[in-house]
Amino acid sequence: MKFLTLIAVVALMWLTGLFVFAERVRGLTPAPEPARADAIVSLTGPSAERVNAAVRLLEQGKGDRLLISGVNREVRRKELRALTPGSKKLFNCCVDLGFEAENTVGNAQEIAAWARSKGYDDLIVVTSDYHMPRSLMEIRGAAPGVRLTPYAVSTPSLDTPSWWRATETARRMTLEYMKYLAVLGREGMHRLTGRHPERPAETTAPQPVAP
Repeated sequence: MKFLTLIAVVALMWLTGLFVFAERVRGLTPAPEPARADAIVSLTGPSAERVNAAVRLLEQGKGDRLLISGVNREVRRKELRALTPGSKKLFNCCVDLGFEAENTVGNAQEIAAWARSKGYDDLIVVTSDYHMPRSLMEIRGAAPGVRLTPYAVSTPSLDTPSWWRATETARRMTLEYMKYLAVLGREGMHRLTGRHPERPAETTAPQPVAP
């Protein structure tokens, strides 16, 4: 009986967490006007709207450069530019493409390496609303100390209080919640152990040799 009670309590906590997570996602849009940052990063996804939103922010002068992370290796720069509205000159001068990332962990590592190479410590992060909480956690883990400002792109099917009534939207929100919990647990373990494999190893400066 105690075991069944425990299972019921855990299930209730999980379900409550899901709806809290969903409200957080829905509260991310419409995205407020972000303050200017050093640069902008966009995580690629199932539609071009993430990249389009990031390019619009670049055009508005919200950052000096834009990194589009997770670009398919078969996509050429001119092909991506053709799909993206905006200034051709601006795209050519101020947009970097990242081809290494294959998932959100890879996005975070790619963004962290890019930010370090450019000396950026203040980024605007552009991705879908449901993807934003996990993306921020992954990037913070890979790039501690970098200030992140979320700029979420709305997913219309999820932007409704009754998202749980439709199978597809309920499945998407639940799957993202489970992924978020997994990252939350992993990051918690990293903090406890003091080790984080996604971060570059700290190097110790060589000590001068006594004459």
